[in-house]
Amino acid sequence: MRFFKDLSLSSFTAGFVAVLVGFTSSVAIVFQAAQAFGATPELISSWMWALGLGMGLSSALLSLWWRKPVMIAWSTPGAAVLAVAGAGHGMGEAVGAFIVCALLITLAGATGWFERVMNRIPMALASALLAGVLARFGLEAFLAARTALPLVLLMLLSYLVTRRLLPRYAVPLTLLAAIVFVAARGELAWAAVQFSMAVPVFTMPVFSWQATVSLALPLFVVTMASQNLPGVAAIRAAGYDLPISKLITASGLATLVLAPFGAFAMNLSAITAAICMGREAHEDPARRYTAAVTCGAIYVVIGLFGAAVTGLLTAFPKELVAAIAGLALLGTIGGGLAAAVRDEPHREAALITFLVTLSGLTIAGIGSAFWGVVAGALALAIQQLGRRKPFAGKDIAPACKIRQDARAAAEAARPSSTAGKTP
Repeated sequence: MRFFKDLSLSSFTAGFVAVLVGFTSSVAIVFQAAQAFGATPELISSWMWALGLGMGLSSALLSLWWRKPVMIAWSTPGAAVLAVAGAGHGMGEAVGAFIVCALLITLAGATGWFERVMNRIPMALASALLAGVLARFGLEAFLAARTALPLVLLMLLSYLVTRRLLPRYAVPLTLLAAIVFVAARGELAWAAVQFSMAVPVFTMPVFSWQATVSLALPLFVVTMASQNLPGVAAIRAAGYDLPISKLITASGLATLVLAPFGAFAMNLSAITAAICMGREAHEDPARRYTAAVTCGAIYVVIGLFGAAVTGLLTAFPKELVAAIAGLALLGTIGGGLAAAVRDEPHREAALITFLVTLSGLTIAGIGSAFWGVVAGALALAIQQLGRRKPFAGKDIAPACKIRQDARAAAEAARPSSTAGKTP
């Protein structure tokens, strides 16, 4: 099978790190969202079953189909919205809102309107958006030194040395060194691991306009603006040509099928996608899809053994998770910044996008990723307002004529390399 031929240690580790980072950084918010609707432990386990299988199967199957890394994740800002707005609503109303949100996401993908909006965002702004989203994880990697200085210094040193000697395995070796270090110091919380399989629990949906307005619409808006927007930016910054509308539609349909079991919203990932799409996953971009498939397979295991895997992943110290995430994303952050400031006409608008996104600003429940794009687009529009088009100037035609004459002279002086060859 081609997948196993393409799989490597670095891509497998990238998939594991993606799960480690994505899961441990937000699973507590998902628990809070479920508890806001009065979920029992059985229902919370069902939520993990639905989300794990939905994210895992979507990521793995779509990546295998296109042979490109496709990362589907739960909506972390969506879970935060539910945790706040869930009070006063029962689980039936919550599931009804999940279904309405899933229909809206599917409609956004099927009609292609979201992809058309994304196509109008300049690449410099998209790269700045991605860099702003990921830079916070880079900062957290070094801020972790405030509470775990020896661990962070060890990881940084391991990363720099292995990056110099074995660049392809820098992240896995750094992760291994960190695990050995914290295990030797007795800092792994193995007591949290409990082996039990998750059992899906079906909840009959209840539809109401109150839940639609207070739950479904905010969930849809923050998922599209704060998750799918940077998710598309991550795909394009990595240089992959994927059918965005079809991916959005697939995430909406997966949510729709699994909503009665607790899948509140699934979307394109940005942070974990950047880990699986970067050079650290594999030097060959055509083989990085194996990292996404690995990530998907681990998510399926999480879904089937929700409590056990949740305890296993959360056994790692939070400083270890923060540090490995930041180090694994260094290359992507640097590439995003380089692409953002490369073109001078877009540079200032791109920097505004980057800084607003990095700020973590939240207005009306919508995260900084959306407002970063809005601020950058506004800055770009004001800068270009009333500016002449390139061919409107009087100097353009003579300059073009000079360049054309120079090219013609160079072609005439170049010795022919096609003599005696058939076309």
